[in-house]
Amino acid sequence: MTLSRSRLLLVALLPILLHTGYALAQSDTSLQPVDRIAAVANEDVILRSELDRAIANIRNQYAGHENQLPPANVLEKQVLERLILQRLQLARAADIGITATDEDLERAVQGVAQQNNMSVDQLRARLTQDGMTFTDFRNNLRDEIITQKLRQSFAQGRINVTEGEVDAALANNAAAAGQQFHLAHILVGTPDAPTPEQLATAQKKIEGVKSLVDRGEMTFSAAAVRYSDSPNALEGGDLGWRGLNEIPPAFAAAIQQMHDGDVIGPIRGPSGFQLLQLVGKRTQAADSGNKVTQFSARQILIKIDDKTNDAAAKAKADTLAARLAGGADFTKLASENSDDVTTRRRGGDLGWFSADTYGTTFGMQIASLADGQTSAPFKTDAGWVIVQRSGTREIAAGDENLRGQVRETIGRRKLEEEWDRFLRETRGEAYVDIRDAEGKSTQQLPETEKAKPKMTPVDVHPEGSRAAGF
Repeated sequence: MTLSRSRLLLVALLPILLHTGYALAQSDTSLQPVDRIAAVANEDVILRSELDRAIANIRNQYAGHENQLPPANVLEKQVLERLILQRLQLARAADIGITATDEDLERAVQGVAQQNNMSVDQLRARLTQDGMTFTDFRNNLRDEIITQKLRQSFAQGRINVTEGEVDAALANNAAAAGQQFHLAHILVGTPDAPTPEQLATAQKKIEGVKSLVDRGEMTFSAAAVRYSDSPNALEGGDLGWRGLNEIPPAFAAAIQQMHDGDVIGPIRGPSGFQLLQLVGKRTQAADSGNKVTQFSARQILIKIDDKTNDAAAKAKADTLAARLAGGADFTKLASENSDDVTTRRRGGDLGWFSADTYGTTFGMQIASLADGQTSAPFKTDAGWVIVQRSGTREIAAGDENLRGQVRETIGRRKLEEEWDRFLRETRGEAYVDIRDAEGKSTQQLPETEKAKPKMTPVDVHPEGSRAAGF
């Protein structure tokens, strides 16, 4: 299952990078001769100047609408949590060797410029006009690319959408398969294993927020900015457009009955209490017309990595090919030897797919085989592959597009749920020490242990997560 790669650069639209990305504080240091530490996250530090710069960017975004922002201390906490979570993700990416190449960065810069109908030179001038150096912009963009690569790497081997799930989704939601819903949410977070008092306090707060929205005293987006504990609070809680299969089943039935502007909740989820608003809805018609060919196949993948070079991977693939030629069972060999974690559990089964799903080389190999035939080892970007074609079928192009959309939306929903848990675990397991304005630790330690700080996380809202699958 291939997640949409177009999402990588869409999140890098210029306004977001200008206003909500964290900015480096290496320039204009004369304004703050003593740069104190705002927080420590494992072995990394966040400087007060970085935090101040990021807060200033948010305030610039809301120029003329400052009343929509939360109180200064709450805004600082929201922005600092973003910086902490991003640093933890960047550190995790570095640990597993994820980087952004110069080519990645140049493509991303070009993409941001094109998204904003500018040349790169015009983009540079616009950044200067808005008070951001081109170097800081590139650094922010590089970090965004690395974070997205980490998310994509996380999906590999964890997110699998079966053909049965697609069939069930199409059968259950045939009438709504082309519908999309624009959603926003407000989250009042609770800690893991909350006490009854913590639950009562959170519920009272979310009910108060809903009352403000219901009485028209505050718009939903303004309430999200001021009161939500979600990482997207400063974007008004906007969740964007989602297909029905991207929405948790607990919400799906209710959302289909809602009108634009309606709000449901509060609903308790794993991260706290949530309000959900339907901003709008639309229908996308499925394509129709020509037939497309799909293939069913199994594969054995031998990856090329730090432990296995190209020659060793090819030698192993050749050995397995010889065993297959001698009558060995493909499913058994795939289960025991394939480096593709997802398909290995299914004996290498790839399900039904189009010829271009796994790249040109793979597509050419699968198209050249007859049903039941096994290929010789061939090299792809992932490593050395042996593939056995199981079957072929013709389906309407529109059906394939629809299945692809449903598969994609189910995959995104699953990824969000798993990524949610990953971020909460990463934040919870990290050593985080938040400092006050003087750079002093805010951690309260027992008198007998002050000489030896304990590496425990600070008790803060469990941000970096989305309640109930959001």
